[in-house]
Amino acid sequence: MKLSMPRYDQAPVLVVGDVMLDRYWHGGTSRISPEAPVPVVKVEQIEDRPGGAANVALNIAALGAPALLVGVTGRDEAAHSLADSLHAAGVQAHFQRIDEQPTIVKLRVMSRHQQLLRMDFEEPFNTDAEALAEDVDGLLAGVKVLVLSDYGKGALKNHQALIQLARARGIPVLADPKGKDFSIYRGASLITPNLSEFEAIVGHCQDEAELVAKGARLMNELELGALLVTRGEHGMTLLRPDHPALHLPARAREVFDVTGAGDTVISTLAASIAAGEELPQAVALANLAAGIVVGKLGTAAISAPELRRAVQREEGSERGVVSVEQLLLALEDARAHGEKIVFTNGCFDILHAGHVTYLEQARAQGDRLVLAVNDDASVARLKGPGRPINAVDRRMAVLAGLGAVDWVVSFAEDTPENLLRQVKPDVLVKGGDYGIDQVVGAEIVRAYGGEVRVLGLVENSSTTAIVEKIRSK
Repeated sequence: MKLSMPRYDQAPVLVVGDVMLDRYWHGGTSRISPEAPVPVVKVEQIEDRPGGAANVALNIAALGAPALLVGVTGRDEAAHSLADSLHAAGVQAHFQRIDEQPTIVKLRVMSRHQQLLRMDFEEPFNTDAEALAEDVDGLLAGVKVLVLSDYGKGALKNHQALIQLARARGIPVLADPKGKDFSIYRGASLITPNLSEFEAIVGHCQDEAELVAKGARLMNELELGALLVTRGEHGMTLLRPDHPALHLPARAREVFDVTGAGDTVISTLAASIAAGEELPQAVALANLAAGIVVGKLGTAAISAPELRRAVQREEGSERGVVSVEQLLLALEDARAHGEKIVFTNGCFDILHAGHVTYLEQARAQGDRLVLAVNDDASVARLKGPGRPINAVDRRMAVLAGLGAVDWVVSFAEDTPENLLRQVKPDVLVKGGDYGIDQVVGAEIVRAYGGEVRVLGLVENSSTTAIVEKIRSK
C-alpha cells in the first residue's frame, strides 16, 4: 500500500465529546513516608494537557488540520486552563459551561517518568443535549468530518441526532465508542473500538476469523460503513462490507505509555479522510501515528513532521534513490526540521575520485544533499554515441551509497530546470571553472532568494578521460 502525506491544511474536522484536563505533578522521590508505606514525591513541576475529546482535537491541529471542538466543562480554573491550551494550539473550542459542576480532571503523580498515582475528579455532566446539537449543527457546514469522542462522561447524550445531522449534509461520522450499547452509533461511517470494547459487545474471539465474522455481523446490524478494531500489540483490523479484512501490524518500536493512543488513531483517521485519503490509506497512517505516540510519556499529540518522517521510512524515502514525489515529501520534512537543502546535478557515468570529493564538498554547503542525475537518453544527447557506459539505475544505486548523498533522483530533460522549480533548494552547487551566471538554473534559484555556488574540480579526474584510456587499451 502506497502512502503519502495528505494536505491536512485543507481538512477541517469537528470533534464533539467528553473534554477533560490531564494534569501531571512531576517530582523526585528519595524516601518513604513515615505515615504509610508509600513514596514521598517532592512536586517540582505541574503540567496541564488537554485530554479526552480535547486531545483528539489537539492531535488534529498538530497535524496541521483546522480543528473545531464542542464539549462540556464547568466554570472553574481547569476549564480556563483547557481553553487557554486549546486556543494556543489553534483549536476553535466551543464549551457548554455548567455551573456547580467540576471540569473533569485526571491528576497523575509522576516521578522519574513513572506514574505513581492517578486521581480522577469528575461527575457525570447534566448536558443540555438540544443546545449542544444546535452548536454542532451551526458548525457542520464548514467541516469535512465529524468525530464523536465518547468517554461516557455525559457530554454525548444524543448520538443519533448528531449522526443524522452530519449524514444529512453528506459528512462522514467517526465514533470512538464506549459502553456496552453500540446501537447508539447506528449509521456511523466508522467506529473504532479497541479489542476489549469490541469483545464486550460481541463476545470473546478465539482467532482472527471469528473476529472478522462477528465484526461483519455487527456492521450489518448497526448499518456501519466500516469497523476498525485496535488490537494493541497485534495492530489493527479494518472491516468493510464486501471487502476482505485488512490486518495491519503494530508499528511501535518501544511501548512507553499507551495513554491517548486511541485519540491519536481516530484523530489521524479523521484528518486523513477529511483530506481525501481512501479508508485503507487513512488507517495505515493512523497505525503509523499510534506507533509514534505510544513511545511518548503521557497524553501527547503527533506533529505533522513526525508523521511525515514515519511515512518516509515506510516508503523508503528517508534517503537513497527516490522518485520526484518521494523527494518532495522528504524535503518537506527536512525543511520542517530546519535543514538546509543543497542541490547539484550531473551525468556521473563512471564514478571516480573527483566525483566523490566534489559531492563531499557540495554536502558541506548545507544539511541535506539532493543529487539529480541525467537519464540515459539525455546523457546520450549530451555526451554522444556510446554513452552512458552505465545505465541510470546503476549510476543512481552507486551514488546513493555515498555518505555525502541524501537523495538521488533522475530527470529526463537536458537540464534540471523543471526539477529545480519543484525542489527550490536553498543552495544550488556546480563544479567547474565558469562563473555563477553560467550555471544552469542559477536565475531560477536566485529569483526566490536561494544561493548559487561554484566549487572547484579535482584535477586529473574525468569520466571522459577514463573512457578514452580504456578504449585506447
